[in-house]
Amino acid sequence: MSVSCLVAINDENKSSDRLALIAFKNEITEDPFGILSSWNNTNNSLHFCEWRGVTCSRRHSSRVTMIDLRSQRLQGSISPHIGNLSFLQVLFLQNNNLNGEIPQKIGRLFRLKHLGLTNNSLEGEIPHNISHCSKLIYISLSGNNLVGSIPNGLGYLPNLQMIWLSYNKLSGEIPTSLGNLSSTLTHLAHFNNNLEGRIPNTLSRLTNLKLLVLETNKLSGTVPSSLYNISSLEEFSLMNNQLHGSIPFDIGSTLPNLIYFSVSGNNFTGNIPRSLSNMSRLVMLQLQINNLVGSVPYNFGSLKSLEFLGLGGNKLGSGEANDLNFLRSLVNCTKLRFLDVSKNNLGGAIPNSIANLTTNLVTLTLSRNQIYGSIPPGIQNLLGLTTLYLNSNQLTGSIPPGIGLLQNMGILALSSNKLFGPIPSSFDLAPTNQQTKW
Repeated sequence: MSVSCLVAINDENKSSDRLALIAFKNEITEDPFGILSSWNNTNNSLHFCEWRGVTCSRRHSSRVTMIDLRSQRLQGSISPHIGNLSFLQVLFLQNNNLNGEIPQKIGRLFRLKHLGLTNNSLEGEIPHNISHCSKLIYISLSGNNLVGSIPNGLGYLPNLQMIWLSYNKLSGEIPTSLGNLSSTLTHLAHFNNNLEGRIPNTLSRLTNLKLLVLETNKLSGTVPSSLYNISSLEEFSLMNNQLHGSIPFDIGSTLPNLIYFSVSGNNFTGNIPRSLSNMSRLVMLQLQINNLVGSVPYNFGSLKSLEFLGLGGNKLGSGEANDLNFLRSLVNCTKLRFLDVSKNNLGGAIPNSIANLTTNLVTLTLSRNQIYGSIPPGIQNLLGLTTLYLNSNQLTGSIPPGIGLLQNMGILALSSNKLFGPIPSSFDLAPTNQQTKW
């Protein structure tokens, strides 16, 4: 091939990339920060490789490899001409106000590695030919109005590590093909959609998975037992679905690296596994609104990183005197900020050791149980409390005056008990934002 032919081809490629960028700009209707003001179509203007948000290849001169226009409040749509940028590796358009559909021609971007379209107003379906982008590592389409099913082809992208499809209107079942990404996938987030059906057994092949978040969908059936064997998992949330079954007794041994675990808002039954105390990194444990029974494990005190413990809305306890013994162990959880055991069958008196809970505790909810006895005066030691719910129990005696001196208290609920005596004068000094329900 002659030198003149090579020059002609290079000029054609340069012109193609420049025209594709101009076509992209022409579909943008609002650019409040003027990020595209440098994108000029005149021959005497700045070279397009120097336009703001555009990066070109060092090896292949004048070929666009990255468009980064994140968080620019751009309005308009994504031009189909984006598919002409054949050297594009990174497309970041997240946190804008883009609408319309994701162009089908995005499937022509064979070199694309990172696709970020999160937090826009995109509609329509995820293009099924996105599976042609075989070098994709990262896909984030969360926070849009996308509909339809998750393309089965995603499971055949050999380099895919992260899939974020949350906060859309996607429906149908989770593709079994995602299990093919066994050696690459680390993050799988499909939460807040309309996905239904069972969780595929094939997901248990994802042995490098760190994050699995399928919460707030319409998933049903039982959780595949093999899913609890992905020891690399750090975040695991299935909350707000229609799942049932029990939590494996040895979960603390099979998932030792969990930091976040939530199955709240389902129909789980059985006991709370004592092995959960083996999860030394656990920060958040959410088991609320299920049908769990039995006692609350008294060994949770070994969870030194625990900040959030949600057990409310179950059938825990037997109304007996020792139901609240677990509170004694929580004294060792010095980072605990939120504790909710409301709406259960817990009986007995509140132990005096509650006064030794961490001052980091912000919310304490013991309401709607069968707790009796008096309110321990030492509760005034919990200086960080902003919310205290003790209502709808069988508490007796007077209100400890020290509660009224808790300067951070915003909500105090004591109604539907058997308390008596005058309201302590300390409540006259209570913060003006305090809401009290006697």
